[in-house]
Amino acid sequence: MGLALPYIYGQTPLDADEAEGLLIRTISTRGELDEFEQQNIEEAMLWALNRSLKAEAILTEAFVREIHRRMFGNVWAWAGNFRKTNKNIGVDKWQVPVTLRCLLDDTKLWLADGIYPSDELAVRFKHRLVSIHCFPNGNGRHSRLMADIIVEKIFKLPAFTWGGFDLAQQGYARTAYLRAIKAADSGSVEPLVTFARS
Repeated sequence: MGLALPYIYGQTPLDADEAEGLLIRTISTRGELDEFEQQNIEEAMLWALNRSLKAEAILTEAFVREIHRRMFGNVWAWAGNFRKTNKNIGVDKWQVPVTLRCLLDDTKLWLADGIYPSDELAVRFKHRLVSIHCFPNGNGRHSRLMADIIVEKIFKLPAFTWGGFDLAQQGYARTAYLRAIKAADSGSVEPLVTFARS
């Protein structure tokens, strides 16, 4: 039987089959799960941010999937695999690869033509990536790390601070983050760019 988890506003619930993908069967609470996931995420951050990476390596489906696998692969069997179910957010499950390819191609064009300033480009990428919702879970954390990788490796700038708090926890920072996401959903990306550097 899979782990039954409480969810806070803005989190995407796992279906029963996805919950069965939990690799650490001793986890019984949200707190324990968060702890194991955070340890895995920190390992992925170190792996990515301590590598010499160029745009042509970062802006690929393989890299997007590899980062998710490294962030959650010690905890979830489906880490790095595109979702097989539809969610309350995101494109249809069958459209994930095609929509991701469009995002990657658009981002390469934005870079080549200097369409957006560095922070805005990374945040626009993050916003569209989370809107696609490629994976069963962890899409917000994954998209933020991808934005950090883009801004650090491609633009040689410091990673974003994302409000300086754990955005997986309910509180002021998460509320401000979700408000900025909603503004970006409506076409105003500036609040999300500002939040990313707050």
